[in-house]
Amino acid sequence: MNVIDSMKKLFEAIDQKDAEEFSSFLSDNVNFRFGNAPEIQGREEVKKTIDGFFNSIHSIDHEIEHILEMEDIVVSNGTVNYTRLDKSKLTVPFANVFKMDGKLIGEYQIYVDISDLYR
Repeated sequence: MNVIDSMKKLFEAIDQKDAEEFSSFLSDNVNFRFGNAPEIQGREEVKKTIDGFFNSIHSIDHEIEHILEMEDIVVSNGTVNYTRLDKSKLTVPFANVFKMDGKLIGEYQIYVDISDLYR
């Protein structure tokens, strides 16, 4: 599977709120940052954090506009639609930057403003 197809599968796992599948795309020593939250290191720590996030929302859906690959860097952007537990919705733009470690993600940075998600 090429990197672009792998990224599409990653977003499918996220949109299915599948933390186990999500974590299968990460290297053991991944560095992960979601918005302005502190950086998290290690696949298992990221998996626990993402599982907690998935449980704090009803659903999530990404509308990907671009996925660009440049050597070991992959950039994606688009719109993400969150449905809160009370079924209200929030739609915001996002951008992700990935530094690949072979076929796995070694660094994962999410640029999104979710300050209104838990209003």
